[in-house]
Amino acid sequence: MKLPPLRSLQCFEAVARLNSFSKAADHLNVTQSAVSHQVKLLEEYLGEAMFNRQGRSFSLTEVGKCYFDEVNQSLGSLSNVSQQIREGKSGKIRLALYSSLAVKWLIPRLDDLRKQHPEIELTLNMVADEPDCTDSVADCFITVNPPKRNFVSQFLYAERLYPVCGHKLWQQIKDKPLPDTLWQHPLLSVQYSSFGEDLGEDWLRWSKSGGFELPEHARINHFSHMLLAVETARYDHGIALINNYLMTDHDREHNFVRIPMHELLTGDNFYFVYKKTREKQPAIVKLGRWLKQQSYEQEFSMLPGD
Repeated sequence: MKLPPLRSLQCFEAVARLNSFSKAADHLNVTQSAVSHQVKLLEEYLGEAMFNRQGRSFSLTEVGKCYFDEVNQSLGSLSNVSQQIREGKSGKIRLALYSSLAVKWLIPRLDDLRKQHPEIELTLNMVADEPDCTDSVADCFITVNPPKRNFVSQFLYAERLYPVCGHKLWQQIKDKPLPDTLWQHPLLSVQYSSFGEDLGEDWLRWSKSGGFELPEHARINHFSHMLLAVETARYDHGIALINNYLMTDHDREHNFVRIPMHELLTGDNFYFVYKKTREKQPAIVKLGRWLKQQSYEQEFSMLPGD
């Protein structure tokens, strides 16, 4: 494929569209002589005059008019497709996030997003592990490990765990001394990447942060995912340490009771992440603000049950 000089095409298109060499120079942030030189190079390359020159006035030749129509359309298409690759289609956003966060926290709130920003068309890509922050996966991400270069990272929240149980089990333990009564029931444990490979590490750390030791006789049931532990606790089969972001309003009202004891910071911070090339894309800016608002409101919903 043999193409004419692209810089010459850009200068020709600007002169023809603005009907002025000086305005084209200002638009392209170059000198007027540079624009004239590039147009002359294009005419020499094509072997045709693009403009009729009469003193200081000029007009497009018939060939120039036809050529301008094609060049203007082609450069416009190239600009549009380049912008779509850099910023995505206007209003359409693909968000990749952990499946548990999507199911228990984000999806119940999507009606609010639609009310506040009906122009945003959000598609979710749920991932089990850390998402690969590339355009082939999504336009933006929620992750605990944001890329260090060429990305914008907006802090959402620091993960904290606290103990919960079902209502039936709570009736059995609510009048008994804590934490001793906890050890009489199964402790539902989840393995966290930030805690290493040791099983039961979440309960060990939670106990240590509260100033007491986890008894050797404590019964610990291990789960591969927090959602499994949460569902087990909901059916009164034990006590789970839960991330508050995995509790819906319905869960807090009907399914679980927060045991009035301390919280444990896991060390995982969650971020809303997107490429720097997208930082001015209106839909992503609005989504980031909305997510931050939801995170802020979530912090005030962490109230112990009675």
